Amino acid sequence: MKDDSRWAIRDQLAGRRRRLEDALAAAGPEPALEDLLQEVDAALDRLGAGTYGRCEICHDPIEDELLLADPLARFCKGDLSDAQVRALQEDLELAARIQAGLLPKAEMQAGGWSVARLYHPLGAVSGDYCDLAPAADGTLFFAMGDVAGKGIAASMLMAHLQAMVRVLLEADTPLGLLLEKVSRTLCETTLPAHFATLACGRAHPSGEVEMANAGHMPPLVVRGGKVAEIAATGLPVGMFCQAKFSVSKVVLGPDDALLLYTDGYTESRDPAGAEFGRERLASLFALNTGLPPRDLLAALMHELDRFRAGTPVADDLSLMALRRAP
Repeated sequence: MKDDSRWAIRDQLAGRRRRLEDALAAAGPEPALEDLLQEVDAALDRLGAGTYGRCEICHDPIEDELLLADPLARFCKGDLSDAQVRALQEDLELAARIQAGLLPKAEMQAGGWSVARLYHPLGAVSGDYCDLAPAADGTLFFAMGDVAGKGIAASMLMAHLQAMVRVLLEADTPLGLLLEKVSRTLCETTLPAHFATLACGRAHPSGEVEMANAGHMPPLVVRGGKVAEIAATGLPVGMFCQAKFSVSKVVLGPDDALLLYTDGYTESRDPAGAEFGRERLASLFALNTGLPPRDLLAALMHELDRFRAGTPVADDLSLMALRRAP
């Protein structure tokens, strides 16, 4: 397990210990709480002794995903009982259902825009962030991000990120200020290794699109048949507490389109180890811009599958396409 993950677990265990002590002080002696406090202390002792994360039966490393899901885990998956395996699977399934409930609709029509998204987690849950939120004034907020890390820990930070964004949207926060507030909150409430790239925008019925990009993969725009990248306007959110973000604008005409993606797409590899790459994606996007967003994303995935030729997927993957109605 990496050092930043150990620090995250140490902080998490210390927080649990404080809450358990508070509960015992308020409720008096409770055997169940006292037993749990002993387990937390034992885990902290293992961290101090350097034995944390080792299975007590086979002494092999316990899987990171298992430790992040249950910091008190003492056995690897191979040495879990059937009941423990079922409990872990139920927890993962519940986390996956909760995350699926946070996703926007797969297709949407709003303010003269047609939108579609694809969301393919590597495992049960994902650290990719994908959001769509129509506003009463006819504008459409859209966002795509990628949280550092994978698995349950990344999915928890992704949910935290979405909650912050939605609260700021309710206050009609301008895009640049929205990213500043998100970045400051993440910086102040999470560990230094916890950050996220985030590209977000507002699409207006007039065709104007405001964009702010905190270190995310550069969105692609096709105007008049020509494809271009929209560069990042700042560093990933959560890296620096006082980060500032500028906003760029682009105007799309009828049938023009915008594409957002995570690096799980462009960094996919073929059997020889070559990356798919941003240039190949840009060419495909330009060739298929005339398709409805849903069909455009399907065409992009079909070409990626053909390129990979059975190579295992190595990362979460998300795509979002917005197209002006003719």
